[in-house]
Amino acid sequence: MLILGIDTSCDDTGAAVVRDGHEVLSNVIASQYKAHDRFGGVVPVIAAREHTAKISFILESALEEAGISFTDLDAVAVSHHQGLLLALVVGVSAAKSIALACNIPLIGIHHLEGHIYSNLMGRSKVLKFPFLCLTVAGGHTLLLKVASHGTYELLGHTRDDAAGEVFDKVARHLGLGHPGGAAIEKLAENGDPEAYNFPRPLINRTDGEFSFSGLKTAVIAAIDRDPNLNKADLCASFQQAVVDLLVSKTIRMAGEHQLRQITLAGGVALNSPLRTALRHAADDYGYQIFTPRDDLCMDNGAMVAGAAYFLYKERGPNPIGIDTRANAPLGSKGIRYRHDSKYR
Repeated sequence: MLILGIDTSCDDTGAAVVRDGHEVLSNVIASQYKAHDRFGGVVPVIAAREHTAKISFILESALEEAGISFTDLDAVAVSHHQGLLLALVVGVSAAKSIALACNIPLIGIHHLEGHIYSNLMGRSKVLKFPFLCLTVAGGHTLLLKVASHGTYELLGHTRDDAAGEVFDKVARHLGLGHPGGAAIEKLAENGDPEAYNFPRPLINRTDGEFSFSGLKTAVIAAIDRDPNLNKADLCASFQQAVVDLLVSKTIRMAGEHQLRQITLAGGVALNSPLRTALRHAADDYGYQIFTPRDDLCMDNGAMVAGAAYFLYKERGPNPIGIDTRANAPLGSKGIRYRHDSKYR
């Protein structure tokens, strides 16, 4: 089954063709970093304008890279829940047009479900249900037990800022630009992770809840106190604090819920120290770790198409009048979770 996946949930325009939920035939992404950089964050109106300007070219490129035409498609899938509303509308409008013109099913996907399913893309080893998923990005940080296709249990989420959001805000305060996570990781390579003793809120609690607001405040205060500080040391210490929080809670929830397989998803999954620390901790406890390919960590169409293949089998297609929502509960149980204010 060939599915065209589309994602325009934030500031990346993505389209991809995936066969049978696993084989990625193409994955084309156009980022908007330069368009938003001078504003210090993503501007919804600009994001929508950029998506509109690029969507046709991205769709054509995805089909060309896959070596197919619109008439070869069996379905079209699109992120329609969770993201910037104006941005989501661009992708949904394109998907509706394709579904009508090609007379193929339209499949709506929650953006976070796409991230969850990114670990199934481009690999032959299929995860066994249930498994634990740590999803970390600019808009959300949550731990989910994935019980079956489309069925999730929330084991923990952030009470305030998302991990990716804090990376971006600290980077902005240091004048590092966008995206913040990559800039901080690069600087941290030459820094001492023990130079600053930053707080790790809630790390000793036995639940799966996260909090990054206090850490963010402490880091920004350190920057403001000393304009001549060693940025590499500060970035390394801050990054280590975030990694410690994410890894400790993930391993704890895996043990408490007897989940032997752990997946990492979302933009922050690109962070190499996080991947390394999580893998080492998992090895100590005999857990398996799955991480997506680098191009599947950021927002992309392949994860949408992959998720659509499995969820279409569970719940069928969506009506052509599919809705678009900036905030939406997740999965068949309608899980609600904390998300970044930029999605409101």
